Amino acid sequence: MGEKIDNDVIKVTNLTKRYGDVIAVNDISFQVNEGEMFGFLGPNGAGKTTTINLLTGLARFDACTIKIGGIDCTSNPKAAQHLVGVVPDESNLYPELTGFENLCFCAALYGMRKSERQTRARELLDTFSLTDAANRKFAGYSKGMKRKLTFAAGIIHQPPILFLDEPTTGIDVASARQVRQIIAELHRQGTTVFLTTHYIEEAERLCERIAFIVNGRIVRTDRTADLLQPIKGKNVLLLSVSNSGADLSKEMTSAFPGYQFQSTTSGQVQVESAEPVNIGPLIRFLEERGIQVTEARRHLPSLEDVFVQVTGVEAGLMMKEKEKAGGGGNQ
Repeated sequence: MGEKIDNDVIKVTNLTKRYGDVIAVNDISFQVNEGEMFGFLGPNGAGKTTTINLLTGLARFDACTIKIGGIDCTSNPKAAQHLVGVVPDESNLYPELTGFENLCFCAALYGMRKSERQTRARELLDTFSLTDAANRKFAGYSKGMKRKLTFAAGIIHQPPILFLDEPTTGIDVASARQVRQIIAELHRQGTTVFLTTHYIEEAERLCERIAFIVNGRIVRTDRTADLLQPIKGKNVLLLSVSNSGADLSKEMTSAFPGYQFQSTTSGQVQVESAEPVNIGPLIRFLEERGIQVTEARRHLPSLEDVFVQVTGVEAGLMMKEKEKAGGGGNQ
């Protein structure tokens, strides 16, 4: 996949960006290794898109040292452009051109010969199931089709480093699944992938290492396996309760010392245990106090639990953003 590059493919030190009084990216540092799938996970407005724009020369930073593919891009953000593919969060293709013409035009920008770019364009149209729409104008594409063609344009020159900004946001379930499969295949082929997302499941499924970013700051960076390690083997039960505004956790901890309890703001009691949770005694305990259990369901701990614990950002907020986007990002 392209030319050989250094092990620290992306190295960023003290990246900072202000818009007036607002600090969009606040003195962040990280590195991405060759062939790694690295994720930036955080809510909308956390600084994910700004970071990608700064690294790819679409915005100017206030302070930073950047190396991409061993090339110092601090003073010249475009110095490593031949190594990089970018799939932005919004399409940058031409509505009046067909899908095939858009891909050929993008390939020409990278200096590909006519026969090479036409062959590559047809290959990618087939990969993204867009062959039937190859001669239709981009303006007439559905949202999912536009996203897929934008992705194809970003990899037309087979870059060894790929920046993906919210690649599956707002598209249908089938398109999101196909895009994810293509990302995984590119990674298997050795492409280094820097991916931003607010879909927690997507980050958990795809990324080897993840940085949690909130309000422009990285609050934790770790291997996905290490992030998940503390919650492995935990048994978690969620009890939905009615007619109770009280915090039940202290009283229940006293009555059931083998369990850990936490009351949530959404009328739920979360029960954690190293052993399987016995539901019956819990329900009886609550009913004796006039509290009705309307639902009891087992919960499989995931990266979402780690994210909430580390960042303090409620999972409900991320869910609302997912619903607002209207896509199939979590399928």
